Amino acid sequence: MSDTMVQIVRRVLLPVSLLLGVMVLLGVLVTRVFAQTWPFTVEDAVNRELAADRTGGWNDVSLVFSTLASTQMIVVVTVLVALALRLWLKRWREPLFLCAAVTAQALVFLLTTLAIDRRRPAVEHMDVSPPTSSFPSGHTSAAMALYVGIAVLMALRARSTGAKVAWWTLLLVVPLGVALTRMYRGMHHPSDVVASFLNGGTCVVIMARAVLDRGLRWGRAKLPVAAPART
Repeated sequence: MSDTMVQIVRRVLLPVSLLLGVMVLLGVLVTRVFAQTWPFTVEDAVNRELAADRTGGWNDVSLVFSTLASTQMIVVVTVLVALALRLWLKRWREPLFLCAAVTAQALVFLLTTLAIDRRRPAVEHMDVSPPTSSFPSGHTSAAMALYVGIAVLMALRARSTGAKVAWWTLLLVVPLGVALTRMYRGMHHPSDVVASFLNGGTCVVIMARAVLDRGLRWGRAKLPVAAPART
């Protein structure tokens, strides 16, 4: 096996596979083992309270945040930002990191939903989705990977602490808003979005270590040419 393939397995495939195992295990614990244990027994009450507080204005706000994390929007924003990074920085490292983080979370999300069939909250649903794909939240996971991934890249380029804080504050608002609005719209339980934070955030960390780490050598390093022996 080549050195590059070894690095891919060690830095990407194994960590993502481990994350998938953790997500499935969490799904089993939440839906089967601890389903009748606090705090999971009060999750429906949280969703009912959010549904009871719906207003026209908040409905519009929730639609904006849900749209920011829809599949179509995630794909479009990822592609546009990746292209902009490529043109700006003149290299592929940062675009590859962002695309890899978003792709990894999507794969983990899809495979987890195949293993865990959790029904959505017992309130009026404001969006149309399969009824048994509540765990985890794909919108929240995608928003976490994309917008936190962008925050990482912008913070690394920022020259002052204030700029770093500004980027993090601005871009963290999106996944947090998405998580709240997905519960508000009756599409997910609180534990669904918490698990999605883990999925999206971990994928950002995995791909940052695999792609952004400048000390990591991909492929076989060139050996120095030996100096001719003195006679």
